[in-house]
Amino acid sequence: MNPRVIFHIDEMQKWRLLLHNVRNLLSSYGETASEVTIEVLANAEAVKGYVRDEEAGLLESMETLHQKGVVFTACNNALQGQNIPREQLFAFVIVVPAGVRELTDRQMDGYAYIKP
Repeated sequence: MNPRVIFHIDEMQKWRLLLHNVRNLLSSYGETASEVTIEVLANAEAVKGYVRDEEAGLLESMETLHQKGVVFTACNNALQGQNIPREQLFAFVIVVPAGVRELTDRQMDGYAYIKP
């Protein structure tokens, strides 16, 4: 069985920790890292981490992880609440209708839930 994990972030100050956790998880699987499914869901204020020019240091880490297959998703409700238009997000970010629904669906699909 291939591991499936959803990382949940809702605080801006936790982004670096979360990305470090994702890198560590992938690294721990070594040669089989490509078999691990990882999604990072941002909601609440953490959606600001996906905004171009907001957190310059995050983009490079996210792009590297995205190239390794990590999926980055943003809660549409949080984007609206933070007045962030989709056009301001990094190109690889997928917008989901509701973060809580995404978390529920993924956990029902057997994903492990991690929140740093």
